[in-house]
Amino acid sequence: MKGGVLNLLKAKYLIDEGSMKNWRFIVFLVLVCMLMIANTHNYEQKNYRIKELETEVKELRSEFVDVRSELMELKMESTVSKKMEERNIFPASVPPKKIKVIKEEEKGFFESLWQ
Repeated sequence: MKGGVLNLLKAKYLIDEGSMKNWRFIVFLVLVCMLMIANTHNYEQKNYRIKELETEVKELRSEFVDVRSELMELKMESTVSKKMEERNIFPASVPPKKIKVIKEEEKGFFESLWQ
């Protein structure tokens, strides 16, 4: 046991005759670790971007609601009449009447000949 731990601490497995297999495995482990670190970094970047976009969507949604309510207020008849009073245009005291236009049917060529 004492010799095995001592050999492990001296890293004799890296300089012995069959050390090429060990080096390949170590390089493989280093590459896998680098891939895992890069993957985790990419994952965290995507999470930060998602959070930023979510907050932007919330801000835009609240701005949309504000502008929509402002538009609804501006479209109201009372608001429009107040704006028009500033220009000396007042609402009519008599309600509007509906005008009906009756269009005469055009007679064909033969019908106009018989008359």
